[in-house]
Amino acid sequence: MARAIALLPFLLFCRGSLLCAQESAPIQRPNIVVLYADDAGYADFGFQRQPAPELASRTPCIDSIAKDGVKFTQAYMSGCVCSPSRAGMLTGRYQQRFGHESNLPPGSKLGLSLDEKTVADRMRALGYKTGLVGKWHLGYEAAYHPNRRGFDWFYGLLQGSRPYVATPQPTPHQVLQENGKETEESGYVTDRLGDAAVRFIEQHKSEPFFLLVSFTAPHGPLQPKDDDYESLGDITNDRRRKYAGLVRSLDDNVGKVLAALRDNDLDERTLVVFTNDNGGQTQTGAINKPLRGRKGMLVEGGIRVPLAMRYTGHIQKGREITMPVISLDFLPTFVVLGGGKVDPTWKLDGADLSPWLAGDHEEPLERDLYWRAGGSDGEAALRHTHFKLHRKDAGSAFALYDLEADVGEARDIAADNAELVQQMAARYRSWDEQLVEPLWGAGSERKKR
Repeated sequence: MARAIALLPFLLFCRGSLLCAQESAPIQRPNIVVLYADDAGYADFGFQRQPAPELASRTPCIDSIAKDGVKFTQAYMSGCVCSPSRAGMLTGRYQQRFGHESNLPPGSKLGLSLDEKTVADRMRALGYKTGLVGKWHLGYEAAYHPNRRGFDWFYGLLQGSRPYVATPQPTPHQVLQENGKETEESGYVTDRLGDAAVRFIEQHKSEPFFLLVSFTAPHGPLQPKDDDYESLGDITNDRRRKYAGLVRSLDDNVGKVLAALRDNDLDERTLVVFTNDNGGQTQTGAINKPLRGRKGMLVEGGIRVPLAMRYTGHIQKGREITMPVISLDFLPTFVVLGGGKVDPTWKLDGADLSPWLAGDHEEPLERDLYWRAGGSDGEAALRHTHFKLHRKDAGSAFALYDLEADVGEARDIAADNAELVQQMAARYRSWDEQLVEPLWGAGSERKKR
């Protein structure tokens, strides 16, 4: 009961108290807040076309972003695991171009290439205050620290995951820190990250800001809060119930962030983005239906993600964008919305989506999307229009899927489309020749080109 009373303002806000303009207005220079979930299932949010029944009504705050803005039905990450997907999203470049193709091992001396500029670097150059709350997972040494990679303020952990509950002796890379200074272990991690995001918003409400809130939820370990777990008694599978508890806490803290924007009159001045870092981890309870596979794979279940954006009064609410988009598009889109221009010397792989957000463009982008995991001999994929080419490794034949008719990749149509397979394979090889071998992890044993 106490939890319900405490959360009532957030849930009322998420369930419909926010008014949104019915028609879009010209895109203006906004604040930008990116809410980044971790390992969540494709079907585990109510705004999705086919939500899992047990969670369909339990993510009202996250769902409100899609309700009051636009949802993307074919959104992708550039990586199928945590660290590479973040490297691509933050740089706007395929992370395989600079050797960041596997998760960064704990204690590694390497990290996100120091030759790469991040979206925080780009936004700070435009006069934005920049903040990162939550998970980093892009380097542990001082040179790779978020405060040296464009973020004015960092409150979070350097490693890829940690316990949600206070830990007597957390490792230096798991402890929550603020700008390099360790903080006291207390409270529940998802709540602490939500509170830190609210603090950043309130401190910078009078100036343009870029804030990445990189939650660890619902990544393992499966440690939901007791009241969340108890409220989910209708879920009979215990693993799924614990996972759902992590999603509930995630939604509550997204609600805190949205409420902070509303309470500080920032709704019409802020672009809000919600997405997930890679495909859902079914081994910890996520559901990716109707997609095949999970985190760590280049089939759709490993790379296709939920994505919604809201910019009250500027993006027409209730829309769907069905063209394929990728996380590499975030950086150029944010730069353009922030009043900047994309310099060709940056050699970005993403595209500016602002004309589609404003409703000025309807025709889809004509481009291919590529994936690689494990180096040039590893798993590979290419999306060309509605066709998906996929191979498990260099010794395997390419399979071909028509995602328009078969989003679950159940029917390999390569044998009936040999010429198309040959053309797409040639396009993939041309892209692959531009890359380097991984600097660590699978494929790193090969000599770099």
